[in-house]
Amino acid sequence: MATSLITATQCFVPKSKEEEEQVAKTYQRYEELIIPTLPRHKGWLSEHVYMYQGYWFEPNRGLKGVMYLQEHFKPRPTDVLIATSPKCGTTWLKALIFSIMNRATYTDMKAHPLLKYSVHECVPFLDVHLFNTNPVGDPEILPSPRLLCSHIAYASLPEMARGPNGCRIVHMWRDPKDALISFWHFACKIRRKVAQHLPELSLTEAFEMFSQGVSPFGPFWDQVLGYWKASQEYPDKRLAEFLGKPFTLEEKEKRIMHEILKLCSFESMRNAEVPEKGNFHEKLTNYHFYFRKGEVGDWKNYLTVDMARRLDEITEEKFKGTGLAI
Repeated sequence: MATSLITATQCFVPKSKEEEEQVAKTYQRYEELIIPTLPRHKGWLSEHVYMYQGYWFEPNRGLKGVMYLQEHFKPRPTDVLIATSPKCGTTWLKALIFSIMNRATYTDMKAHPLLKYSVHECVPFLDVHLFNTNPVGDPEILPSPRLLCSHIAYASLPEMARGPNGCRIVHMWRDPKDALISFWHFACKIRRKVAQHLPELSLTEAFEMFSQGVSPFGPFWDQVLGYWKASQEYPDKRLAEFLGKPFTLEEKEKRIMHEILKLCSFESMRNAEVPEKGNFHEKLTNYHFYFRKGEVGDWKNYLTVDMARRLDEITEEKFKGTGLAI
């Protein structure tokens, strides 16, 4: 990657009049001909979520983005795609992979880009940022190897991005009980900030929707299984090795991994003084909304015994015979 970082916001370059008209027609087609025909359900961050190709999407945070991605995104074999369900460590994983991939370029941890920019500026979302609305961003201006991110399911990715000849895909998931609680808190924050017309989303409502598979970019379990099955081609790879950036013996002796982990720690990222002006959080939400506790097992402070049992039963049923377990 070039020393001069191209941020996500810089991907929104001026287009010709013809290109602007084509994009406008594309989004008009989505809004007038496709979205109105889709099944819908009560939403988390907006009034409704819509089912598209078996998965649920918020209309303003991913629905049009996945459609545009499938039609126009051109994967490169050198791409690294971070793909997770929401609130499953996406922000941390982005920081970790960005730091690993660029450790030879950014050697001064006190002047690291992650201390100046939001990690989402360093590793752009395809579906909820670059392709979410018109005008669209242009990931073609990013030099290889591109670091990109998406919340969509494996089956929803363009065919060229999948399989042994596709890009490198890194997926991470967490206990669905913690994922539910984390996203519920996030949804409540978003409703209070940018969707004040919506009533408070109760935990009971969120639990029922999540249990039924009605969660943004979900059903949660189906998305995990899609990436899990694809991962069986690389069962024993460690992250840096899989990325094509294994740590050398000299780097291990210099404790470079330790420095990266320190930089990407939850506390370091939560306390970073990242400016909101000029990045995509300015339009969506405060960067620090993405950080709450970062604790495993926080669900115990919110879910009843019966709620936890029900989610565990769903997980056991969905993952039975797959080799996956919490």
